[in-house]
Amino acid sequence: MDSFINTFSTSTNDQLTVAIKDSIDIAGSSTQLGSAACSVSSPAQQDAEIVKYLKKNGFSVIGKTVMHELAFGMTGVNSTYGTPTNPLFPNLIPGGSSSGSATAVAGGEADVAIGTDTGGSVRMPAACCGIYGLKPTFGLVSRKGVWPTESSLDCVGVFAKIPELITKTMEVISPEFKVVTLDQEMITVGWLETDADEHINTTVKHALINCSMIQLKPVQLPDLDNAFEAGLTIINRETWLACKDFYATGKLGDDVAKRLEKASHTTDRELVEAENVRATFNAQVDALLAGTRVLALPTLPNAPMTLTDALAGKTDVTASKLVRPFNLSGHPAYAIPCASGADFPISLQLVGRKGDDAFLCALAECLAASFL
Repeated sequence: MDSFINTFSTSTNDQLTVAIKDSIDIAGSSTQLGSAACSVSSPAQQDAEIVKYLKKNGFSVIGKTVMHELAFGMTGVNSTYGTPTNPLFPNLIPGGSSSGSATAVAGGEADVAIGTDTGGSVRMPAACCGIYGLKPTFGLVSRKGVWPTESSLDCVGVFAKIPELITKTMEVISPEFKVVTLDQEMITVGWLETDADEHINTTVKHALINCSMIQLKPVQLPDLDNAFEAGLTIINRETWLACKDFYATGKLGDDVAKRLEKASHTTDRELVEAENVRATFNAQVDALLAGTRVLALPTLPNAPMTLTDALAGKTDVTASKLVRPFNLSGHPAYAIPCASGADFPISLQLVGRKGDDAFLCALAECLAASFL
């Protein structure tokens, strides 16, 4: 089971199994962050708050999953613990950084899995592996016991093969999440035209059109590209502060070490400019959602990278150009697999109002039913 760093007890027949990303504390198990720099870390003294919620509500925690080292990469490769195999598309990357969590679900090793998403790290692996993945509203799910301790971007998220299980899990891990049921009235969805691959754009748009309860309305986000760049600036500064001691050990993989070295040069001026973009973009998204309630666009702009290229050291930060902006703004975003008709996965991304996660989950369930 190459999705896991280690495994725990098996479940009973009436329990849902859940796999946990190795940036989240489980009592008695060390949190190793996919890195040799943390391989001798002491076992966690207590469960992260999200793990407590899961155990209290009958979920069986079956193991901790492999991740891209220090959660600072999008391919999901890991030279220390091995790179999880993408079950549906083994020639393609599993996606990062929550690679093992996504592959555990896609491969049927767990009913649901927990990951974290700072710049697309739940939605990208979900898209690569052809499953569902939710990044909740920033702050909706507790990060107590989750690494890094401080972040203005990171969210704990959920993977599943069916959206009903994401809804069920959210109901358990977030006391503020209250399940909603959609009525039969039309829902206006803002279609955000992007420069994604033409086949991806067409496939995602047609999937929405085929749902009888959705009416598409063309919309624009002028600062989408600026938000992507600003998100990179902020994650670089925050990740450097969280990881500089690991960098000093000299035990990091080349890809992460190079990214951290570059991140260390992020200036205060660049950070101020990025925060200004955050404020502007946040207002733009809020304004659009006041009139449409949900935005729709592809999750990935192109086919995922081949595993061969990734293992050879190739990177492509622009793979996160359509997901990272919504970490910057803090809005909930949901990756939904579409039938692609191609030799690579295609994923629809829904973006909702802050705190409207339950509506987004309900809409994902309706869309899934219409895709059958």
